[in-house]
Amino acid sequence: MERENDGAPNGWRSIYSDGRNRDSKPGKTEPEEAGGVRPEGERTEAGTESEPAFGSGSGSESGIRPESGFRSASGSESGAGFGAESEEPLSRLERGRRAKGGEPRPDPGADRPDIGYPREFPSASQEEEARRRKASAEEEERGSAPPPSARRKKGRPLLWSFFIALGIVIIALSSGLFYLWNGLRPPKASATPVRFTIEKGMRASQMAEELEQAGLIRNAFLFGAWLKLKNEGSRFQAGDYEMTPGMTREEIVAKLNAGDTIAAETIRFTIPEGYTVVQMADRLAKEGAADKNKFLQAVAKPEQLTGSIWTKLIPKDAGIQYPLEGYLFPDTYELKKGSTEVDIVNRMVTELDLKLNQLPDDWQTTMQERNLTLHQLLTIASLVEREVVLDEERPIVASVIKNRLDKKMPLQIDATIQYALGKQKEKLTNEDTKLDSPYNTYLHPGLPPGPIASPSYKSIEAALYPADTEYLYYVTKKDGSNQHLFAITYKQHQKNIAASEKNVKK
Repeated sequence: MERENDGAPNGWRSIYSDGRNRDSKPGKTEPEEAGGVRPEGERTEAGTESEPAFGSGSGSESGIRPESGFRSASGSESGAGFGAESEEPLSRLERGRRAKGGEPRPDPGADRPDIGYPREFPSASQEEEARRRKASAEEEERGSAPPPSARRKKGRPLLWSFFIALGIVIIALSSGLFYLWNGLRPPKASATPVRFTIEKGMRASQMAEELEQAGLIRNAFLFGAWLKLKNEGSRFQAGDYEMTPGMTREEIVAKLNAGDTIAAETIRFTIPEGYTVVQMADRLAKEGAADKNKFLQAVAKPEQLTGSIWTKLIPKDAGIQYPLEGYLFPDTYELKKGSTEVDIVNRMVTELDLKLNQLPDDWQTTMQERNLTLHQLLTIASLVEREVVLDEERPIVASVIKNRLDKKMPLQIDATIQYALGKQKEKLTNEDTKLDSPYNTYLHPGLPPGPIASPSYKSIEAALYPADTEYLYYVTKKDGSNQHLFAITYKQHQKNIAASEKNVKK
């Protein structure tokens, strides 16, 4: 080891320190790079030869100064050995002096690297304080300028929100399209036909519900909306239909527009002209169309009917046997199977209104001019119906009834007594003509309390427009021709009776 006066702090240092110092200077030689000892007589950086090893020299005096310890020689060319005084390193005392405001001592080794020199290491508290300051500075730097990775992460939630919203919209649209497609496509095809009924006055939405219940469409709401979009439904015809599942919407609409209905199971019956309500009840019961007792109960209560306006005007006469007698128009009827007795009666009185509307336009005026009510008109027409077979004789018989009523003569019509008896008799006896009944026109002048049968259209027309005659009597020829012999006087009538008796087949 040797002391060198190289401007470094006082103390011992290794010869390898000089080698490291020389590494940082230009012009160093290969032995210096290897860290060896300089050869004797080699010059230093300042252009002087290096000092000889300890104990050798150029004759200069060397020694140890006890008051200052070991000191290196100055770097002058004089090449003096130990004894030249150099500046002390910055000590705690020097730092305290500077902290108090004193002049700093010059540091001759400030421009030299601090390699290999002994240094003072900071205490543990100073190192901890330095670490804290460094960490605080880094934290402030992170807060003021976030790293790029943080900025990238900040934008990712917005991107994910966009993709999530887009996914929701796509799912909603897909679901809506699937709902429309599935709701409007035909159901699974089947070979088994189904039946359904379209009632009169049904709305398109109600029709769609019937189709859905029948299994012909999948969704009544969508089908109804499609009908509105296509402006369909207003031409649908009521009735019973039969279709097979699997038909397209267009095929279903075409059948409904065309009224391609099926014939529903019905009951069909015919009421002949001149039938009484009792005869009707018997016929309907025989054909299985109605119950006899229920039918007679229905005709006894005209207030429960809704098919005719004229049934509301039937007089409340206690003498009338059946209020609706004469109001049930004789015809052939076809009603839906399962129709009640009230349905049948209601349909028949409705037909009477239709037939009355077919009379000449002045029929009500004519009836009023003759001072007749519809009830009286139907009563006259029922008498004509029961007395006459041939249509051409109906107005003539009606004129006889009119002439007798005008003269206040008893009508003396056998059909009224037969009605009161409740059975048909080819020839009445004197006892029959004395039957105590308001329907006995032999005893009671004027018309009976009500019709005695259901008149035909021809009989109603004849009663309204009778022939203009003076006949007061008539009698059948009894020759099988169903014709009558008419007379104005009773004497002539007696002759006609005699002539008729001759025609009786024996």
